Amino acid sequence: MEGYGAYSDDFYLNMTLGTEMDLPENRETVLHHFEQFKRRFPTLQNFYSRESNEYVLEEEKEHGTYRWTSIESRRVNSGAVNPPSFEAATELHRTLLEMVPYTLSVSPLDCESLSVTMGFDFTFRGDQNEVMHEALGILPGFDKLLEMPNSRLLCHEPTIQLALDDDCRTQCRVSFETRTTAYHVRTRDFPEDQLSAYLTVRRYDSLSSDEDYVTEFDRLATLCRELVDGYMVANVLRPLQQAIALK
Repeated sequence: MEGYGAYSDDFYLNMTLGTEMDLPENRETVLHHFEQFKRRFPTLQNFYSRESNEYVLEEEKEHGTYRWTSIESRRVNSGAVNPPSFEAATELHRTLLEMVPYTLSVSPLDCESLSVTMGFDFTFRGDQNEVMHEALGILPGFDKLLEMPNSRLLCHEPTIQLALDDDCRTQCRVSFETRTTAYHVRTRDFPEDQLSAYLTVRRYDSLSSDEDYVTEFDRLATLCRELVDGYMVANVLRPLQQAIALK
């Protein structure tokens, strides 16, 4: 992901494989899966569980660049935060997808969805919804609402979702997450927090007999990168960066 660090404070490439059936939860299978993954990536040493039956294996976060993977009841996830290159990030995800048919018995038939997300975080102390409005504007049909007496923008998280093929199985979603609340706006006390922009490319339904998880991931990752380079950088990331710099 060369060069993406110039457009945001943090960036990451995440992968999620959703399954139709519950994943194995017995101790031996879960530990065997993570042990096999750790052999490929020895620096992933921190293993822990969460209350929702989610198990996580991750690297140390102190240097701001780290990788992680997790298992939920019907999802297998992995992520690379501030990776040195796009190839380094995809290696993590490809390795995981090579393993899961054997370590977790996830067959191509069991695929509910496979998604790739590129995310960008901007650290900003101030009204994040106001920054979103200044950088990206608002739908013309809503302009008049902001002209009402005493009106204040409390949430501006636009989302657009597109189909990328005729049968709508491959879809693209651009979305945002702001952390400014009504309390922050009322008190004018804004904490330093992250404003996030996401681009997700997702494929739905089971894989066919001539498909496999790694090949399908490569297709989705390529689409994701093309959309970020061809659309997100010029139309989203740079305008947000400029709007924040002017505050």
